[in-house]
Amino acid sequence: MQVDKALVEKLAHLSRLNVDEADMTQLISDLENMIAFVQELQAVDTTNVAPLMYVGQRMNVFREDEVDNQITQAEALKNAPLHNGDFFQVPTVIKK
Repeated sequence: MQVDKALVEKLAHLSRLNVDEADMTQLISDLENMIAFVQELQAVDTTNVAPLMYVGQRMNVFREDEVDNQITQAEALKNAPLHNGDFFQVPTVIKK
């Protein structure tokens, strides 16, 4: 890909950036270096390399849920400020 002043001006316009004429030469050189680096990466043979799922070696380890320290319904309701039989009673939030 050829990077020239017209391309940089077009990219600057699309990006809504103001590029000074003094910085144009350095910007063209930087873009050419970036493109060369990407082309170098594309030349690497990755046919036997598995896709990378995680950057690190750690993986999320899921565990089975285990029931522990159960309380009865009566124990759950004994500290409730209001309850109606077997249910917690709360103030009305949505009114008709």
